[in-house]
Amino acid sequence: MTYIAKPKIDMPGERRNEIGLRQRDYEGALSTLCAGCGHDSITAAIVQAFWELAIPPEKVIKLSGIGCSSKTPAYFISGAHGFNSVHGRMPSVATGALAGNRDLVCIAVSGDGDSLSIGFGQFGHAVRRNINMLYIIENNGVYGLTKGQFSASADPGSKAKYGEVNRMKAIDPVATTIALGGSFAARSFSGDREQLVPLIKAGLRHPGCAVLDVVSPCVTFNDHVGSTKSYAHTREHYYPAVHTDFIPPSKEIKASYDEGEVMPVELHDGSRLLLKKTDADYDPSSRSAAMRYLEEHSSQGQVVTGLLFISPDLPEMHTISGTAAQPLARTAYEDLNPGQAALAELQKDLK
Repeated sequence: MTYIAKPKIDMPGERRNEIGLRQRDYEGALSTLCAGCGHDSITAAIVQAFWELAIPPEKVIKLSGIGCSSKTPAYFISGAHGFNSVHGRMPSVATGALAGNRDLVCIAVSGDGDSLSIGFGQFGHAVRRNINMLYIIENNGVYGLTKGQFSASADPGSKAKYGEVNRMKAIDPVATTIALGGSFAARSFSGDREQLVPLIKAGLRHPGCAVLDVVSPCVTFNDHVGSTKSYAHTREHYYPAVHTDFIPPSKEIKASYDEGEVMPVELHDGSRLLLKKTDADYDPSSRSAAMRYLEEHSSQGQVVTGLLFISPDLPEMHTISGTAAQPLARTAYEDLNPGQAALAELQKDLK
């Protein structure tokens, strides 16, 4: 992967966050993606979200697989830990990393090819284990690195750049997450930073696997008439069901919403989400209602966005597995390896 460092230029009067960092301190290398790629807009939203949350870069681990989407971690938070895994295997690396150090803030960036084809099984197990991570799927409906073949998220009837029509059913990562028993499922559009940034912040603070599907048009292979993942089609069929405001625990909550319109959700660290229902009939806390709503609007060709399902009380991986509160990465060698006698005692009940 080509790495082009950004020039460091001091700008007088730059705003700093609560830990004294500028927003550009959360940037990475210069992007080598195509000009106008939706993935770069997602990167900018990620940078803004981490800066506003004042998360120390050294506390972050960023992971990816293979594909255009999986190049993007190189373009944000250069001071973070990072791992670019093999195709479709990013969730395994995330599981291992967070098993070793549960205090890391994990952001995983994948694509519709990486997660919904070769990595579909791993994606499903990350959801059902409720691994504490923000799982972003940069969804453009094509394999951009291999010249624009349809991916598993391509809608039936959509056309490829050279005229081929997709006849297979699409996999919807949001509906799949909800059906698998996931605790957080959201969708947004790379061109809507006002919606995207709060969803990224909410996903980072959610205690479990937060899946965020982002429609991110491929300007080279999938931004033409007949594509359902193009800029024009997405803007025309964009349908926000829920507006999300993220409120950090240290800030006073101020809202001008009418009573009954807002569903407040408190997270484990004291931060809160204010979910404003654009559609009064929508219930983001009901798994079955969310599935029906998605199916209804999908059949009308609408791209439903927002925080579409959340259940912050479901146990995450460490709670389910009963692991030690202290991260293994900071546990003394003597405690990790108590010796042959302790092993023999443990094995008595296994014989």
